[in-house]
Amino acid sequence: MRDEVRDFLASRRSRITPEQAGLPVYGGNRRVKGLRREELAMLAGVSVDYYTRLERGHLGGASDSVLDAIARALQLDEAETQHLFDLARAAGSAPARARRRSSQPRVRASVQAMLDAMTGAPAVVRNDRLDILASNPLGRALYSELYRDPVRPANHARFAFLDARARDFWVDWERAANDTVGVLRAAAGRNPYDKALTALVGELSTRSEDFRTRWATHHVHLHLGGAKLINHPVVGRLELMYDTLELPADPGLTMLVYTAEPASPSADALTLLASWAASDSSEPAPAADRP
Repeated sequence: MRDEVRDFLASRRSRITPEQAGLPVYGGNRRVKGLRREELAMLAGVSVDYYTRLERGHLGGASDSVLDAIARALQLDEAETQHLFDLARAAGSAPARARRRSSQPRVRASVQAMLDAMTGAPAVVRNDRLDILASNPLGRALYSELYRDPVRPANHARFAFLDARARDFWVDWERAANDTVGVLRAAAGRNPYDKALTALVGELSTRSEDFRTRWATHHVHLHLGGAKLINHPVVGRLELMYDTLELPADPGLTMLVYTAEPASPSADALTLLASWAASDSSEPAPAADRP
């Protein structure tokens, strides 16, 4: 845990130049890439010794005001700021307590019924590890390439980095890969004692250099909504909007719903995809894919 804190703060400090921080620069030779610890401490309004202790991994007990000051000094975005607070909470939690929170709830029947009621939009439920735990028929059809892997539950990260088809499936694979790693890194900050997540990261790090390189950057990402470009093997290019909906009764689970611009080629393609899903009987969709 301390290594995670140290590497995250050091990587963010190294990317900010004194000019970006509004500090004067004297001389042309700096041995440190980015800001020095004393410069960061000054910007955050804390002592050098205290900031050094924090960067060495001792975030537990740091106040919200101190964390806010460090986030501002490091010029963290929303996802990075949340990650910093998550790391601080994890650092102050007992491992046994954190492990109890790591178990994922099952997909409730009412959630599956909600999915099935969405007949015109692909929708899936996933956990922090990017496992697809449940879907409606159109959601399963949208991600049919992920389900070709016999491993269950189907997993976005495993598909992105271990399946060659992913580079054709996502029109912008580089962005999809970066976002995927960012989501997993954020999840690891929220619960570093999730054994299943640790195992997934270990597997991907061992088997994929692309994943390993990205994981080392400590990039974090909030997957809240936006655009998704997919090259579907059955209906071709899909330009979709997506929104992520939290399920308050099921901590750790989110529902993703995809929509297309009305009367657009992508809307027509979704209609075609729904027809294909209704006629395809190669593998009946279960009520929910559960770990």
